[in-house]
Amino acid sequence: MGGARVTISSALADLREAGVIEWAAQERGWVARPDEILRVLAGEGFEEYKHEVTRSGRGQRATGGLWQGLNSRTGAVGSAVWVLRENADRALVFVEVDGEPVNSR
Repeated sequence: MGGARVTISSALADLREAGVIEWAAQERGWVARPDEILRVLAGEGFEEYKHEVTRSGRGQRATGGLWQGLNSRTGAVGSAVWVLRENADRALVFVEVDGEPVNSR
């Protein structure tokens, strides 16, 4: 696992231990508020260059989204894709660095 993925994985594990996020093994993603994950990526030096949000209709709450950032120091690309599950207050978030998933360790 590359350096950025190790650090991000460690930061996500800290959030999991604090009860802020959960690992969904069956879905292979994180159950979290997307902003918690984006805060981790930004804290590791990833600068946003793409952020899209999907909504099911005008004025509706977001049902999913995509965030991508570039770490200008390392050249790594980090991304988070999320889907808000029905009747849930947190989304299922998939995190990758340079195309490799950042999973629970």
